[in-house]
Amino acid sequence: MDLTQFQYQLPEQLIAQFPPERRTDCRLLSLEGVSGDIADLMFMDIVDLLKPDDLLVLNDTRVVPARLYGHKQSGGRIELLIERIIDPMCALTQIRASKALTPGSMIHLQSRAGAIEAVVNERHGDFYVVRFSTPVTEIMQREGHVPLPPYIKRRDTSVDAERYQTVYARRSGAVAAPTAGLHFDCALLKQLRARGVDTAFLTLHVGAGSFQPLRVNDVRQHRMHPERVEVPSVVCERIARARARGARVVAVGTTVVRALETAAASGELRPFAGDSRLFIYPGYRFRVIDAMITNFHLPGSTLLMLVCAFAGTAHTLAAYAHAIERRYRFYSYGDAMFLTPCAINLADNADEV
Repeated sequence: MDLTQFQYQLPEQLIAQFPPERRTDCRLLSLEGVSGDIADLMFMDIVDLLKPDDLLVLNDTRVVPARLYGHKQSGGRIELLIERIIDPMCALTQIRASKALTPGSMIHLQSRAGAIEAVVNERHGDFYVVRFSTPVTEIMQREGHVPLPPYIKRRDTSVDAERYQTVYARRSGAVAAPTAGLHFDCALLKQLRARGVDTAFLTLHVGAGSFQPLRVNDVRQHRMHPERVEVPSVVCERIARARARGARVVAVGTTVVRALETAAASGELRPFAGDSRLFIYPGYRFRVIDAMITNFHLPGSTLLMLVCAFAGTAHTLAAYAHAIERRYRFYSYGDAMFLTPCAINLADNADEV
C-alpha cells in the first residue's frame, strides 16, 4: 500500500489560520460511505444527521500549554514542544532549531521570572529527553504557549487559549486538540441531549506524533508514536446499551475512533487504560463505530488513512476534491465532515456487539 495513494493538492489559502467567530459557524460535508453521495451542509445540521438514541462519544482531553521558546548556548533560537512528562524535572520533547541538538546541549528558556535552563540528555528519533532546572509543569503554566499545529503560521493569542480547546475538555495532557470537538458549544450539546442523543466521554491525550510525516513509501511499515488512552467501563456499558436498542455509536474525531478500536482489539470492547500505537489504514475492519465526525486531514497523514479505511479511499478522496472545489476551510480551525461507513465496514459492524 503506497503512500502516494493518500496524497492530494491543497491550495495554501484553504488552510484555516483562525477559528470562526462562533464554534458552530462552519460548514459540514456529509459523505455517505456506501454510495459516495455528498451533501454540503452547515455544522448545525448535525442535529438532523444524528438520531434520537444515538450515542455520541467525545474525547475530554485538555490541551496543555506545551510550547516553549528559548535559545541555544550559541544564541540560536529554538522552540520546544513538550510531548510527555517523564518525571517532575524531565520531559520527552520535540525541538525545532536550525541545527539538530546533541546530548549535553544546553538550552536557555525565555522566562519572566528568572533564568530557566535545560539540558538534552538523549535523543530518540524525532524526540529528545530534556532535563529542566525547574519542574516541567511549573514552566508550562508560567511560560507555556498554546501548541498550535505547524500549518498555522502565526503565534498563539489569548483567543487560542479558549478556542483551541473543546468546551468539555477536563483531563490535561494533550499537545494537540481533538479538533472535531472544537465545533461543539454548550448550547449545541444541550440541544442534542434534548433530542435524545446520548453522550459518553473517553480520553486520548493527543501527542505531537499527530503531525509527524510518514517516512516510508509502504504505509504498512509505519510505526505510530504511543498516545495515552483511557476508555472507562461506563463508556463500554453505554455502547452495549446503544447496541441493544439498535442505536448508532458516533465518534467525534479520529482520536475517539482509535481509542475505542484499541479497547476492542481483543474482539470485544473492554475498559482500557494504557498506551495505544494502533494504526488504522484501509483494510482495517472496524469493531465499534457506526459513524464519525471529523475535520479534514493533511495529505499522506495517518488520520486521512483512518478516514479512508472507514468511508472508502475513493469516496473519501472524491469528497476532499469536492471540498477543495467548494472552498471548504481545512485542518484544525477548518470545516468538518460527517461520515458513514463504506459497504465492507457496514457489513462487518452488523455482527459486532
